[in-house]
Amino acid sequence: MADEFPFEISPMFEGERIRKDGMYAELAGPKSKGFELVRAAEMDEVEDGKFTLIGPDISDMEEGSRYPLAMIYKIAGELVEADLESIVERRNHEFQNYIQGFMHLNQRDDVWMRVSKEAVEKGLTSFESVAKAIMMLFKNELPFIESVEAIYITDMDEIEKEVDNARAVYKARDDRTRDLHDEDVDTFYGCTLCASFAPTNVCVVTPDRISLCGAINWFDGRAAAKVDPEGPQFAIPKGDVIDDESGEYTGVNEAAKRLSSGEYDRIKLHSFFEYPHTSCGCFEVVGFYIPEVDGIGWIDRDFAGTAPNGLQFSTMAGQTGGGKQVVGFLGVGVNYFRSPKFIQSDGGWDRVVWMPKMLKDKVANDIPEDIRDKIATEEDATDVDSLRTFLKNKDHPILERWVEEEEEAPEEEEETEAAAPQGGFAAPQMQMPANFTPTMPMMGGGGSGGVKVILKNAKVSIDKIIIKKQD
Repeated sequence: MADEFPFEISPMFEGERIRKDGMYAELAGPKSKGFELVRAAEMDEVEDGKFTLIGPDISDMEEGSRYPLAMIYKIAGELVEADLESIVERRNHEFQNYIQGFMHLNQRDDVWMRVSKEAVEKGLTSFESVAKAIMMLFKNELPFIESVEAIYITDMDEIEKEVDNARAVYKARDDRTRDLHDEDVDTFYGCTLCASFAPTNVCVVTPDRISLCGAINWFDGRAAAKVDPEGPQFAIPKGDVIDDESGEYTGVNEAAKRLSSGEYDRIKLHSFFEYPHTSCGCFEVVGFYIPEVDGIGWIDRDFAGTAPNGLQFSTMAGQTGGGKQVVGFLGVGVNYFRSPKFIQSDGGWDRVVWMPKMLKDKVANDIPEDIRDKIATEEDATDVDSLRTFLKNKDHPILERWVEEEEEAPEEEEETEAAAPQGGFAAPQMQMPANFTPTMPMMGGGGSGGVKVILKNAKVSIDKIIIKKQD
């Protein structure tokens, strides 16, 4: 695309993954710090094409090392306005993935990048070439940008000084949709920026549901569709309401069928179990069903520990992502927790039983007061048994879904109890969601004769085993 750069630039490189053994350097990510931010400015405040680096360059980094990275772009133009900042910001993800040997994941202050060994060997030794390529793409692909300037920071102290300002900007953008709701508009917006990673993903942005990556709200989608009608953000007519509580609309279903190439034809925007929203791969949080307590847990990228179901974020993200509609797992943006329609068709906050403490603290003011202290964190529960105990002690609303164990009549046959029921409660007797498929290693069983049962991708929790002697 441009001979002056020491790398190829093309959409064909989107989706490229740089594994650890092929990595020269890792930038930001879960074990470091970084962010990306675009700010609108006046023409006289932007020096077009200027690049500033604060901290070590790629050539100064040791192979296999990890460094922080912040990217700040200042844009200007007659049509540039604050509403376009997050749209341009999100395109940084797309355009950096056009660069061969450079991988960009996630968004905002969750960015994660890698530079490949091969790219460095071919001459990618400075962030200036990366920034210059991105600035060129911004101006070529987004003609409303007349001038753009880039500042990259790889010094941790400087990033620490700037990251709180960036987070304040993100928060101000998100707060704009607080008083606007799905029923107040007749148009939603779609986004296909993750199509290279998740070709069947159908990202629908509404006033009550932010994009899965957390970077694009309804106002952002409207602004982007207005200035770039052929771009990755576009209008989706809401159509008729099929079910208000679960958030099902004729227009969204039509868009789902078209955008997923027929893979899906129904989406319920505010449902966790029935025709849930598809999940791309850039989502900020994964929700997961815990059948042992009939509740829903949530885990975010920043939590490195293990959820009560025995899985980490990375494992569940792999199960959830790829543009799939997975019953029992759901990717969302953090700001969706602040929505009054948050999984409302499946119980809303009364169905939530576990979250990492850091995530819970982040959204604490948006959790209803009567449930806030009844949601466990890793400090309260590390497995299903301790979670069940916590929920009972806190009298969590989820207990209403459990069935108190009835006393059983004595059996005439010889019986051996392997485990006693806990605290007078049987394991919750819930109705399993249709097509629910938990994610755990395969378990098998069998014997001589009879029926052989193989449980695939299942997690089994047993409170009592009764062994009966057969004549």
